[in-house]
Formats: sequence, C-alpha cells, structure tokens
Amino acid sequence: MSTVLANRTTRRRGIVFTILLAVTLFLMAFSSNPAVLEVQRGLSFAFQPALRGLDDFASGVASIATAIGEIDDLRTDNAALRSDNERLENENARLEQYARENESLTALLQLRNGLDHETVAARVIARESSEARRLIVMDRGEDDGVALGDAVIVAGGALAGRVTEIGPNFSKVTLISDPTSKVIGQLSLSGKSGEVVGQLDNGLTMGNIDATAKVQLDEEVFTAGIELAGGIRSPYPKNLLIGKVIDVKRDANDVVQTAFLLPAADLDSFETALIITDYEGGLPPIEEQPVPCDSGEGGVLPSGEVPCYTPSPRPTKAPTARP
Repeated sequence: MSTVLANRTTRRRGIVFTILLAVTLFLMAFSSNPAVLEVQRGLSFAFQPALRGLDDFASGVASIATAIGEIDDLRTDNAALRSDNERLENENARLEQYARENESLTALLQLRNGLDHETVAARVIARESSEARRLIVMDRGEDDGVALGDAVIVAGGALAGRVTEIGPNFSKVTLISDPTSKVIGQLSLSGKSGEVVGQLDNGLTMGNIDATAKVQLDEEVFTAGIELAGGIRSPYPKNLLIGKVIDVKRDANDVVQTAFLLPAADLDSFETALIITDYEGGLPPIEEQPVPCDSGEGGVLPSGEVPCYTPSPRPTKAPTARP
C-alpha cells in the first residue's frame, strides 16, 4: 500500500515539474516576440500609476514608522536633557550661593582687619518683619562672647542694629529700621548731630538737626559716638556708617530740621554680619560710676579711674509770706 502511494506522489511531482518546464519554455519562446513585448509594455504603462501609488504609500508608511521611532528617541533624549538641565540649574544655584557667601565672608574679613574692635562673625538664621517690628536672629550668643547691647555691622562698616535679646547660642538684633531704634548720628560735612529713628519701610529719619546746618543731599551720616563726663557714652561706637541723606525737610519757623536717610546696609537681605563684642556703651558699671565729691571717698572712687562730680545745687523754695 505504501509503495502505491509513493508511486502516485512521484507521478504527481513529475507532472507538476513537466508543466512548469513547458510553461517556462513557452515563455522563453514568446518573450522575444514583438507582440508579446508590446503587450508587456502596455501592461507596464497601464499599471505604472498604480505601482507608483503603491510605492509612494509604502514609502509613506516607512517614513511614518521611522518618524514614530525618531519621536520616541527624541522624547527619551528630551527627558534626559531636562533632567540634566535641572541638575545643572541646581548646581549653578548652589555655586551662586557659595559665591555670594564667599564674597560676603571675604568682605567681612576685610572689614574685621580694618576695625579696632573685637568682633564675632554671625549668620542670620531668622527674620521678623511685621507691621510693628524689624528684628533678625543670629546664630551667635553668650557662649560666643556676645552680650546685650552689642552693635551689629555688615560689609562696608555699615550699622545694622543692636543686640536686644540673647541666649546661649543665639542673639536677637533690633535693626536700625525698627521704630524703637534710636541712634545719635553725625553729618559728615557739617558735623551736626541729630537723632536717627527707624521707619517701617526700612527708611530712616534724622531729626533735631540744627536749623542753621546746611544739609547736603547724598551726605553721609555716621554714628556720633558721643562720650560724656563720668564714662557715659553712646551705645554705638563712633564712625559707623548709618546711611546717606536723600531728602531734607526745612521749616523757616523751626529751630531744627529733619533729614531722610537711606540706610547704608541692605537690612532686608544681608546674611552675615559682625557683632562688636568689646565696646561698652551707656552707663559704666556701678563700681566705675562717679560719686559726689563730698561723699567721703576722697573725691574719687577707690580705683582712682573716674573723677568725682559736684552735684548741681537744688533750687530752694521761697518762703511763703504769712498773712
């Protein structure tokens, strides 16, 4: 049975091969025939638009596929570039911050080298800018040698404020723009003094200036550092820059005038400062305060450093006449 099937398969293959060979010989015989060639050319011309359309369609499909692949690649590359750009922006911001800090610290170092006072460098760690107060908190306190009343200056020797509250490792500083701040300032050209008071808009006013003084615009104002007899002196060291005059208010009927100042320090944005730790202003310690010359202590304190003073005579009340 298997032999019969094998013979049938062989015969079928032989028949198919014979037919294909005959067709091939037929086509070879007639392919060079002019009529056949003309028919081939006609068919080719007739189907040429369709073939061109199919070719264009295939090219379009291939282009779309290529474009989709390129879009995916671009999307991936764009995401990578965006990530790199964000990383570089963060690094640039960090480097700019380091540069600002380095510049600020360099300026403070130069300022410290030119001062005759002992100082402690400090950073601003908090700000309080409300409708009523202008305060900052710095990262140095009693453990660093800072005391109440110490003056705070920034780059350029500009006065920023004064320590008004202190802890072991922090100091609260009342800025000169605070309404409670009062500094005796001195005009650089005329030498006249006045009371500099803070304004909430970070401006300053200098009042009680002698009306005869000629106040110039852009004239600088420094701390007067006034010292009185008996060791009493200003809470602020002398010659710290406060600001410059931007306007003057004069009244012909007043004996004083008022100047408006622009602070020399950028009170809203400074990040580092120096705290002067060796200046003692205000009243001297009790053991160094002068005593009356008739106090029985020989006219001077035991230390011999502070002279005595003569008390002003008290006014006597005139006797009332009896009726």
